[in-house]
Amino acid sequence: MSAWRPAPDALRLGRDDVHVWRATLDQASSQTARFLRTLAPDERARAERFYFHSDRERFIVARGILRAILGGYLNKAPESLSFCYGSRGKPALSADSSQDAIRFNLSHSGNTALYAVTRAREVGVDLELMRPQLSAERLAERFFSSREVDTLRTLPADQRRHAFFLAWTRKEAYIKARGEGLSLPLKQFDVSLIPGEPAVLLSAERDPQEILRWRLQELMPGPGYVAALAVEGHGWSLCCWDWPTPL
Repeated sequence: MSAWRPAPDALRLGRDDVHVWRATLDQASSQTARFLRTLAPDERARAERFYFHSDRERFIVARGILRAILGGYLNKAPESLSFCYGSRGKPALSADSSQDAIRFNLSHSGNTALYAVTRAREVGVDLELMRPQLSAERLAERFFSSREVDTLRTLPADQRRHAFFLAWTRKEAYIKARGEGLSLPLKQFDVSLIPGEPAVLLSAERDPQEILRWRLQELMPGPGYVAALAVEGHGWSLCCWDWPTPL
């Protein structure tokens, strides 16, 4: 796991680089207004559909930072970027279909967002704020494989909630990287979940070769959060950046 570093002055992204950005979504109203001006009409319409003002503001900031990050890699103005979406909703840059195209994924929970950026590799990231009231074992029985449920039950009671979120974020990162959403049932593949052990895709019912195609990585976004990264292929190196927060 990499430490979070200050944002670099120049962004360089090679084929074997994986960059993950961490950002706070609670920004000053003036900064939120600047981000809003960079959004496309469909993004502004989505923002308006949020019932709570705080959710609307965080959506605007999340999309505004995404545009700023991608614009930095492409040397383009954030407002000039255009997105398209896969059949299951995974976003991509509409104008970038080259072999070395930038791929990205984002996730946000609470007041924090993570952005994963690669070149020519599929990528998925998931972030979750660990909620104390959540019934981890009941949800695991509903969504996880029998192997994962059995492993969860072997753990001490005080580790099970953490283990649940480790598994959940790894599963979500994987299906987001594949672009399939919940059309790929979470029960149909196994991930490691014991705290302190490496993040690994252990098995995949539909295609056993999947365990060779993907690498999982645990991320440490901050106290109370759990996160995971899924990246296509091997031999890549990870850098974790902190998005600068204006004063």
